[in-house]
Amino acid sequence: MAGMKEHDTDPATRIVHHGYVPPSGFAAPQPGVYKASTVIFPNVAAMRSREWKDKSGYTYGLHGTPTTFILEERLCTLEGGLQCVLVPSGLAAIANVGLALLKPGDEVLIPDNAYGPGKDFAHGELARFGVSHGLYDPLDPADLAARITPATRLVWLEAPGSVTMEFPDLCEQVRICRARGVITALDNTWGAGLAFAPFDLSGDGGLGVDISAHALTKYPSGGGDVLMGSVITRDPGLHMKIKLTHMRLGLGVGGNDAEAVLRALPSIGLRYRAHDRAARGLAQWMQQQPAVAQVLHPALAGAPGHGHWKALCGAADGGEGAAAGLFSVMIHARHTQQQVDVFCDSLRLFKLGYSWGGPMSLVVPYHLASMRSRPTAHLQPGTLVRFSIGLEAEEDLRQDLQQALERAFPEA
Repeated sequence: MAGMKEHDTDPATRIVHHGYVPPSGFAAPQPGVYKASTVIFPNVAAMRSREWKDKSGYTYGLHGTPTTFILEERLCTLEGGLQCVLVPSGLAAIANVGLALLKPGDEVLIPDNAYGPGKDFAHGELARFGVSHGLYDPLDPADLAARITPATRLVWLEAPGSVTMEFPDLCEQVRICRARGVITALDNTWGAGLAFAPFDLSGDGGLGVDISAHALTKYPSGGGDVLMGSVITRDPGLHMKIKLTHMRLGLGVGGNDAEAVLRALPSIGLRYRAHDRAARGLAQWMQQQPAVAQVLHPALAGAPGHGHWKALCGAADGGEGAAAGLFSVMIHARHTQQQVDVFCDSLRLFKLGYSWGGPMSLVVPYHLASMRSRPTAHLQPGTLVRFSIGLEAEEDLRQDLQQALERAFPEA
């Protein structure tokens, strides 16, 4: 405090302006947690010259701290991107993309089986700004090609589809959009950067999506206790459009939430494989149960889009491939909704709750007719129930499913 002697100030002032700086060189497995709204500049020249857009300096907490910069860079490494912005949720990532790239008169195309709130955003918000949207059949690339018009600026992709788990021909979808000059944005929450490389679908760098949106709430967090999303790109111009809208919307994430994701990231591969392994075992077991008309899991032969999953996610090379920890079942149409509800309520280890990717297994019954606008001939009639497999022992989960099935469907 130049010009002032320390004893001339109140202790409260001396605490606020304490001059101690810890020694540099501290290193530990986890990066430090920096939390700030205000960022201090050494002088006016620095305040005027610092640039927030390229991560060359710090200007305000909303534009990034060392903690969020580290998380962004590690997520780019995970998914194969070059630039990243962090947002408060996966849905916020979808909104950020739409608001950054679409203007009145534009159109966005969305797969009919996409994440429901993303479709709601197009219907309820983008429509108010003069942006139209259409739904396409995710299992029919020709339908996507036929629906692209001169007004189409953005096509959303999802692999697999939400709840019903159809795996599309993602490579062909991207080829179609690229040939028409349309930007592609993939909801990559299920793949998580582990099942396949979103920016290198062909394996030779020649084919990839333009944008990867990711609900970090799921596998990157892994604890069921953080809400966060990311938007990752490889094109600097596209990234800047997203980043400027990100700034204008005032989107940001808290330092402690960023810390939680950073701490979980090193184990994401181990957790993803554990979820995957248990989910496949339970899905195969559910195929044998009399009450179940169909099991929807991309890695199961006969599942909608299984061949596309096999080609993209590694199984075509003789390996097991990767398939996350989700699957759904169609309970036979002969069983009532009340019976399905009893089944879900009878589960002891599976808890009723939305989301997935955490340590606890979850179950949700869905009313599918209210979620789809197109025919679903590839699905058996019945009531859909989705399972998210956690980190419990697979045999314990199987026994839980068995006792609930016996209680709800005694004559199945």
